[in-house]
Amino acid sequence: MPQELEIFGASGDAPFSSTELILNLAIGLVLAVILRWHFLRFGSTLSNRDELGGVLPFILLTTILIITVVKTSLALSLGLVGALSIVRFRTPIKEPEELAYLFIAIAIGLGLGANQALPTTLAATFILLAMSLIKRFTRRESAKNLYLSVSLSGQQSGQSQLDSINELLGQHVVSSDLRRFDERSGGLEATYLLDINSTGVLTALSNDLRAQFPEIGITFLDQNGMPGI
Repeated sequence: MPQELEIFGASGDAPFSSTELILNLAIGLVLAVILRWHFLRFGSTLSNRDELGGVLPFILLTTILIITVVKTSLALSLGLVGALSIVRFRTPIKEPEELAYLFIAIAIGLGLGANQALPTTLAATFILLAMSLIKRFTRRESAKNLYLSVSLSGQQSGQSQLDSINELLGQHVVSSDLRRFDERSGGLEATYLLDINSTGVLTALSNDLRAQFPEIGITFLDQNGMPGI
């Protein structure tokens, strides 16, 4: 069997170097810190970015260790396939962007674990720079979009309240898109996607809504999940 593997260029054994492992881990740590900063700075997910950002370095460094050890033995690599087949992740990925950063962390770990430090560093730098430029460009286009959530109670009909809110929105925003509407006895809850010229209109809009509906609850939510008024 070993002779057959050698014929196909897969002898199954590769030399293990502690120096290379330490060097790759050091490079991986630097890239992991940069990746974490990039995710916290440019990420736009609504989930807790600090929590996932703290996990990315562990994933990256652990991948380096696994690949470094596994590449020394074909038997270990085949065993890893079977071991990973029984692993189940119960926590769902809520945002596609989270999955993208996880893939980047794993890809960097794979490259460094395969002792391809220079190509991996160059590729990771290029990918993160490209993502930064794309994020900056798209944010300029979407920075004026945010969500408005209102909740109120009263004796008027839900349709009457909704019409009044829509009329006030038309006076302050470029456009509004009703995304959710819940009507209950004596009140309603509604969520809009607003397109505004500037954040300065939020104060005027909030004041007008409170003047007409003193008991109204107002929440502005931007695409980064930051609560507003």
